[in-house]
Amino acid sequence: MEPQPPALLSAPRMLTLLGSILVSLSSGTNYIYSAYAPQLGARLLLSHTRLNVIGLAGNVGVYLSGPAWGRVVDSKGPRIPLISAFACLVIGYLGIKHIYDDGAGTAISFMHLVILIACSFMTGLAGNAGLAAAMNTTAKSFPETSRGTITGLVLSGFGLSAFFFATVASLAFPGDTSALLLVLGLGAAMPMLLGLVIVRQIPLPPPSTTIGIEGGLRGREEYQPIPSGDAALFIRGNDSHTSLLDPTEQVHETSNYHVPEPSITVELVPDRIVSRGSSVRRSTSRAKPVHDGPNVYGKQLWLTPDFYLVFLIMSLLSGTGIMYINNVGSISQALYAKGNPDYDELEALRWQAAQVSTLSVCNFAGRILIGLIADLIRFRLCLPRAYCFCIVSTLFVVSQLSAISINDVAHLWKATALLGLAYGSLFGIAPTIVIDWFGLSHLSENWGFISLSPLVGGNLFSLMFGRNLDSHASNDDTETHSPLSLIRRGGLPSEHQCFDGRDCYVSSLYVTATACLIALGLSVWAGIRDQRKTVEAKREVIWDAEE
Repeated sequence: MEPQPPALLSAPRMLTLLGSILVSLSSGTNYIYSAYAPQLGARLLLSHTRLNVIGLAGNVGVYLSGPAWGRVVDSKGPRIPLISAFACLVIGYLGIKHIYDDGAGTAISFMHLVILIACSFMTGLAGNAGLAAAMNTTAKSFPETSRGTITGLVLSGFGLSAFFFATVASLAFPGDTSALLLVLGLGAAMPMLLGLVIVRQIPLPPPSTTIGIEGGLRGREEYQPIPSGDAALFIRGNDSHTSLLDPTEQVHETSNYHVPEPSITVELVPDRIVSRGSSVRRSTSRAKPVHDGPNVYGKQLWLTPDFYLVFLIMSLLSGTGIMYINNVGSISQALYAKGNPDYDELEALRWQAAQVSTLSVCNFAGRILIGLIADLIRFRLCLPRAYCFCIVSTLFVVSQLSAISINDVAHLWKATALLGLAYGSLFGIAPTIVIDWFGLSHLSENWGFISLSPLVGGNLFSLMFGRNLDSHASNDDTETHSPLSLIRRGGLPSEHQCFDGRDCYVSSLYVTATACLIALGLSVWAGIRDQRKTVEAKREVIWDAEE
């Protein structure tokens, strides 16, 4: 007799959940880049354009490797990604630390710049590898009835990563950038080794397969909330609830369930059809699919206008977010230095850390809140989830307008908090909309293509921001950069710094604010378009039922 799987609240299952949260907490360290980027640039005499290239390398590592790591976890389990994440974190952050320590105010060679870019890319690879292992293992270790909640817990660790490590470094090593890089290299890598021991898939108890006349299919076929955000990327497309969306697999799935002989009629409710008493009989061998959802992938995806619509919205909004996240340290430094004859480098670091912590906490909150709002819109207001893009776009617009109006570093947290909420909400809702529009069967593949969009907007806006900041730094007057002024400002290299506050970067924010307004218009169109398609689909179901 085979041993029974552990209970749902058993110690092995809870240990896997705890380990997955710790791994996820160590996977979001790329969000902390702006906490040490200005100091890295000052010590190595790097322009803001080069600093943005280094930061973008980490983002490229995250977004470009997602589908690949997902496939590795699906086929090989979490061990390979966790080992890879440990190695990449150690090599990446300790490599950056070594070059930083050897800099000592001297310009680095082109080869060292390439190494910095490669190290940053490795930290991005590590983050996605750890998140893939944590999310996929947890999703397969808990039933569908609690999967959305459980994956949300794991995902929250990813959002809080920057806050956690920035707080630890600021408390233990205040003002020490080299120590911060050491904490990131070793502190983030160790949970990956711990995950090798405790992050493992726990078999599920046998699912209930009974049928209820009032509730429809109970058990695996029952409608379940679909995990949103980064979580959705790492759940296999052929998971058990895929049969709700893929009619080609429904014939095989229905043979596993006892279908009652009582007659039924069809009643339409959001996202599912439930059965009620009437005069039609249904057999297990030729049952009609409960819900013929979309199943768009491959070449068909690239020929679908909806793909380019969501790709463009994601490019504009995520590009704005990446630009701000990678440069908020420079923004706070410029605001703090404006008209400040007593520039204190340690105090400037505290302001940078405060922005990173605010961004991290609000990123975490946005991912949770948008899920609640999406369910409210879908099931209470009976509107498509695509309207959530309007909420997210509005948050981005307000964040950019707020950043434009701020002249004092003490008030910068307001724009940072709004941007964090907006950015977290974007990645909290986008994968769910991809499921709604293109289906669940090929989610990993489709989201892999959509997740390339941040690379387009992120590269464009970040490089624009860096060039703009460099141009203002090089055009500052000689009085601003007098030797006495530089001493008061902590000895920062004048040729790569701008101390004119808001004027250093505001023109870049005008561009991103305009981009977010365009995204808002596209979001309204996406919601209207989705609502029209939903109405048409419901009419077709009613006509089929009447026939």
